[in-house]
Amino acid sequence: MADRICIFAGTTEGRKLAALLGAAAEVTVCVATEYGEVVLNGIPDITVHTGRMDEAEMTAFFREQHFDRILDATHPYATAVTANIRAAAAAAGVPLMRIRRETALDGGNAVYVSSAEEARDYLKTREGSILITTGAKELSSYTGLDMQRVWARVLPLPSSLEACEKAGIPVAHIIAAQGPFTEEVDLAELRMIGASYLVTKASGKAGGFEEKIRAAALSGAVPVVIGEKTEEEGLTLDEAVRELAERYPLAGRKILLIGIGPGDPGLRTNEAIKALEDCDAVIGARSVAETLEINKPCYFEYLPEKVRAVLDAHPSIRKAAVVLRGDTGFYSGAKKLLEAFEGEQVRVLPGISCAALFAARLNTGWEDAAFVSVHGREGKVVHAVSGHRKTFILTGGENTPDTVLKRLLEYGFGDLKCAVGERLSYPEEMITEGTVEVLSEGRYDALSLLYIENPEAGRSARFGIPDEEFIRGSVPMTRSEVRAVSLSRLALGTAPVVYDVGAGTGSVSVECALNAPDGQVYAIEREAEALELIRANQKKFRAENITVVEGAAPEALDMLPVPTHAFIGGSGGRLKEILELLLRKNPDVRIVLNTVTLESQTEAYELIKAYGFTYFDAVTVNIARSKKLGRYHMMSAENPVTVFVMQGGRSDD
Repeated sequence: MADRICIFAGTTEGRKLAALLGAAAEVTVCVATEYGEVVLNGIPDITVHTGRMDEAEMTAFFREQHFDRILDATHPYATAVTANIRAAAAAAGVPLMRIRRETALDGGNAVYVSSAEEARDYLKTREGSILITTGAKELSSYTGLDMQRVWARVLPLPSSLEACEKAGIPVAHIIAAQGPFTEEVDLAELRMIGASYLVTKASGKAGGFEEKIRAAALSGAVPVVIGEKTEEEGLTLDEAVRELAERYPLAGRKILLIGIGPGDPGLRTNEAIKALEDCDAVIGARSVAETLEINKPCYFEYLPEKVRAVLDAHPSIRKAAVVLRGDTGFYSGAKKLLEAFEGEQVRVLPGISCAALFAARLNTGWEDAAFVSVHGREGKVVHAVSGHRKTFILTGGENTPDTVLKRLLEYGFGDLKCAVGERLSYPEEMITEGTVEVLSEGRYDALSLLYIENPEAGRSARFGIPDEEFIRGSVPMTRSEVRAVSLSRLALGTAPVVYDVGAGTGSVSVECALNAPDGQVYAIEREAEALELIRANQKKFRAENITVVEGAAPEALDMLPVPTHAFIGGSGGRLKEILELLLRKNPDVRIVLNTVTLESQTEAYELIKAYGFTYFDAVTVNIARSKKLGRYHMMSAENPVTVFVMQGGRSDD
């Protein structure tokens, strides 16, 4: 038979406990008024008892109903009711659990001081704006603070304004108003001034202390409380839920990943609005969560491990709203959060992405566009613009719109049509259109969107680019036909990390980069002329995923990322050391080695045997080119090149 539980509610905590326990026990919820009964509507599997009871009536009620447990979740200032419940539970012999409101009385993260002077001394060592709500009489105690940081809320009286003037409070920082103040008013004022600290007295219910503390929690301001910290007996809601969960099968928590759109509240979906209204708490990056202006506990975290830590620390949060800017499927943190909470009840509520909004502002579609993000990452913008008629680029951090546009300009895209979208959906929204070259000289909000049009877009994988297309010099270059064979033997895959050792003109690096745009190629070269040629060819072929590394192998390879592939066109007589380092970094690295002389072929074969490669192959490429002699054409042979392929070896370490 299920336990019979009586909950004295009238608070948010009481309603949460009723919802949690309704399906796990026989629950009766006691409320004093009909309004208290109304707010419980919609909670299934509970019985509601309405009406005030004194101690004797409570005792009789407990005995008559044969309750197994009493939960007192009444208001923290309803001290007489709490005393009656305690006495009645003791008389009826029923275990009692008192639920105290942690943030109502102790302010959560509040700092308690004994006087206004002590508050001043504490604030002197901190940075950020301050809202003082303790009245005009004590303003002189704050002398010594930088008053440009201070806002004062005082009564609208001449004496109050005079006290503000004497204390040095700027006129624009005076909030003259008559209370009582609601939580919404407190929150609006804290957000208006961007307050980091709220100074108040521990004045109890009559002084609006609870409303101030809740508003501070929602805004992220730290309460500085003048007065003694009030300690109430009992368990916090989280402590109570953790203890109850050991005895009763409480419903599992639900996590909603909510895309709230670009920023304008009017662009939120009705589904998102309803979910935010129904949730127990909101979790998200401060820049996202604090814009919601919702009367719910807010936790400013966005990393999966931090979000999990919040939920584990607060088991009373049974329905969490994790808010994400834009759409959950467009460069969103939703992906990692889904991985982190795999196996739990997670639901994704999509929003409107900034890209969809920007496309609408430009009167264009986005179904045929490429999307790249360089916000906190390295995106392949040159590749995207080269291969697509339309490209949307999400900028942010160090990769601002102008830096991205300057990069495109370097690769020869200066004439392309583009647009920058700043603060999309906000009142200060701005869209600037022009060419890449013109707009690259501007300055824009870092977190913006770029739109690029390239009517001549289109590229395909190329093997054996004709030699004459490369910028040459006196530096040796791997010939077109040999290059084609070498790349086919490399078998790059989709996102390789390639070392081109002895890169020369960069012809192999360029073809590797073009054939694996999601990979990264490291062109290692020690000769100054060759280094310049590599950079020139990189720009000409728009192969942005090449990193030029100046130095000699193997030392120059040591600090590079672990390779998946390596091409050795020149070893400088240090082939053994180069192979040793490659195998030490990745025993499964796939290596292609080109040799011309008999000596280098012999050395290569001996090393292949020494390192015990599990896969080995070799092919000799003989090339003869046509050459005109008078009115005839003759075939002229070039030096044969032997292409070695090896994988799955072992180092000597």
